[in-house]
Amino acid sequence: MNKISTDYELIQRFIEGEQPCFEELIHRHKNKVFAYISMYIRDQALAEDIFQDTFLKVIQSVRSGRYSDNGKFLAWVMRIAHNLIIDHFRRIKQMNTMSNDDYESDLFNSRRFSDSNIEDTIIQRQIRKDVRMMIGQLPEDQKEVVILRHYAGLSFKEIAEVTDVSINTALGRMRYALINLRKIMQENNINLTIN
Repeated sequence: MNKISTDYELIQRFIEGEQPCFEELIHRHKNKVFAYISMYIRDQALAEDIFQDTFLKVIQSVRSGRYSDNGKFLAWVMRIAHNLIIDHFRRIKQMNTMSNDDYESDLFNSRRFSDSNIEDTIIQRQIRKDVRMMIGQLPEDQKEVVILRHYAGLSFKEIAEVTDVSINTALGRMRYALINLRKIMQENNINLTIN
């Protein structure tokens, strides 16, 4: 029975020339990394470009010896993705061409809603719009924790590593985010349930 290699072992084998080891790393972490990118970048093609750029940077850093394993490979990859996302928004801001059309694709789109009737579809669309609006009103640090936790599926330990804060700080930010989300719901009389 083959034992599962750690991220570090796969990186070492990749450095020694075993190309499939890097494919295994990508396969292992792609869902979390792509989910994280997609929460900020709603354009599918652009999100895929940033995803690919993330792993290109990872390869370059590993090959140039700039990665030192501390058991935090995923957090390191997420930080690279985060920096690329920030770079993207800086470029847009500099070009001053950001339009609402960039955000028209549905952030919370899900196939499981495709079989529901039209009324349910309209209600679901409104709920997703409300949730998107509410998250958008959170302070940046709280918004980031909500996205990393609920959309990228990271643990609080991983969130702490990605955002470079303590676990207690990450937990605190989530707590305040939930308090603020409840407050926003009450102030705007938002109901996130289907009757």
